[in-house]
Amino acid sequence: MNTREMLRAERGELVSLLRELSEGEWETASLCAGWRVRDVVAHLQTDTVSLRTYLGFTVRGRSVDGINGLLVREFGARPTEELVDRLDGPGGWFSRVAPTLALADMFVHQQDIRRPLGRPREVPAERLAAVLSHPDPFAFPRRYTRGLRFVATDLEWSRGDGPEVRGPGEALALVMVGRPVALADLEGDGVPVLRERLG
Repeated sequence: MNTREMLRAERGELVSLLRELSEGEWETASLCAGWRVRDVVAHLQTDTVSLRTYLGFTVRGRSVDGINGLLVREFGARPTEELVDRLDGPGGWFSRVAPTLALADMFVHQQDIRRPLGRPREVPAERLAAVLSHPDPFAFPRRYTRGLRFVATDLEWSRGDGPEVRGPGEALALVMVGRPVALADLEGDGVPVLRERLG
């Protein structure tokens, strides 16, 4: 399965989850600081707007955080059914231009939603390995991963040198982009270093 196919599968799983959520679940705090579930989904509308519209957000927002804030303000108050319907498709310019980045973004944000709601899932090993090998660069993963060796215990994947951090691939993928909640699922001599960096 190539990256675009994995992205379509990831998107499809997220859409299926979102269609099941109650009104209260949409208002639940996600793993993204200050964002509810609906705010995370508003951010993911990046791939539903035209490139021209997104460039407009870029000019106005001036930074990644600024652009994200504009997306949340633009889409965060819209009906949940509209937000899901907009995501329920093959994807837009972002998926076409940067499918690897789009996959990493979609995966992490899906977990940002699933973990607080207590809705776990089993991610195919091939998809998980792709996300682990190419974490979202806009989350600056090097500041968390440098000088450490990451080893997945549920698939054949490892990377880096130094004190070891071992655990499920999903948890590794989350800490690599700054989600401290996943530390509880990890072990190894590198975990204290990682905990300090995430703190």
